[in-house]
Amino acid sequence: MSVPLTYHVPLSRPDLLAPPVAAALRALPWADQVRVAEIDPTLADTAEFCQAYGVSLEESANCVVIAGKRGGAVTYAACMVTATTRADVNGLVRQHIGARKASFGPVDAVTSLTGMEYGGITPIGLPESWPVLVDDRVVNGATVVIGSGIRGSKLWLPGALLGELRTAEVLPGLGVEAG
Repeated sequence: MSVPLTYHVPLSRPDLLAPPVAAALRALPWADQVRVAEIDPTLADTAEFCQAYGVSLEESANCVVIAGKRGGAVTYAACMVTATTRADVNGLVRQHIGARKASFGPVDAVTSLTGMEYGGITPIGLPESWPVLVDDRVVNGATVVIGSGIRGSKLWLPGALLGELRTAEVLPGLGVEAG
């Protein structure tokens, strides 16, 4: 049996959002299509969240931050992939951001740069210089569940809206089957 969720208009519950996420939502014309629900922060990791709250893995999307290195420069990018796939970090992502080497961004750096909690990172409210690479399966989802910037809540929104973020680029094939 899954735990019931109560959905709210996000800006009516800023306590359920990281400050950069709340600021970004205030500026988005489609923020009224987003909902937020409080969850147990110990259940924020995708598999545990989906099981506890009765959300399918296909409906859940993960935001992973990649650090690309070329020479002495580091470039960050966010990748949105469904929970049933993993980001093609060393193939498509590395090539797309022009990096020689790509890996998951260090937790301390990512949380410091984003103002978000690890395990709650979301593409809404990321630094303006970061590209948001979105797998086509995510934008084609009727509804997707993503982080809210904190571990204690999740956002629900039409997948297509993630492709409308200012720095978003839809990349077919970004998510590869996890296996």
